[in-house]
Amino acid sequence: MSSDRSAVIARLAQAGYALLGPADARAVLRLDLAALDQLRDFWERLPRDGYLRDGGAYRARRHSCFVQQTAAGGLLEAVPHRPHWQPTAYNALHGGLTRWFEPIEPALAGAPAWRHLVSAIGELFAQLEPAPRWYVEAHQFRIDTTGGLGRPTPEGAHRDGVDFVAVILIGRRQVRGGETRVFDAHGPTGVRFTMQDPWTLLLMNDARVIHETTPIQPQGAQAARDTLVLTYRARGFQAPEAGAE
Repeated sequence: MSSDRSAVIARLAQAGYALLGPADARAVLRLDLAALDQLRDFWERLPRDGYLRDGGAYRARRHSCFVQQTAAGGLLEAVPHRPHWQPTAYNALHGGLTRWFEPIEPALAGAPAWRHLVSAIGELFAQLEPAPRWYVEAHQFRIDTTGGLGRPTPEGAHRDGVDFVAVILIGRRQVRGGETRVFDAHGPTGVRFTMQDPWTLLLMNDARVIHETTPIQPQGAQAARDTLVLTYRARGFQAPEAGAE
């Protein structure tokens, strides 16, 4: 993928997704990768996800919500802690369930490098689809192999019910598998790849593509795959009172 910003926007417009390696992500979004690397320890303190309906214990996570004012220099503001909710139309496994996760630690949510990452991605998406503000949900994930297998997307291939999605690899260790698959939501075409390097970014137009990541298997005692998933929606946060869309 080119490190030219206009090429990334064109790729998103044409294919519905763009994959950026760390060097391209740094150039396109003006990221400070050294500063971001200092934040990876926050993935060591994620509480277990108690809502997994498949009975697994392989996922740990935190979740917080923000509003980004795209017309005000990308100003990013935290909102009072709220649950994560999706309609069953987008998440057949956990849809319709009000899930309260522990919030992202303030030291991470307030870190300049992290705030710049979230805002810069939102500003790029706004160039593709202008919106006065983004309602952003941020999910820290760790998938490990407790029980022998870890499932990054237990709901299978899916859309998220938002406008745009960013999947950011924080790191992976002692695992095999974890292949990411992105398919045209309205046709047979698709791609498959494995995100290997920290700060690899997958950007997606949620209306255009569906995505999933295959299970991981251990290659050592400390097997884990860490990601940050950011979703951007112009019409407010998804909530039960809004109904399934």
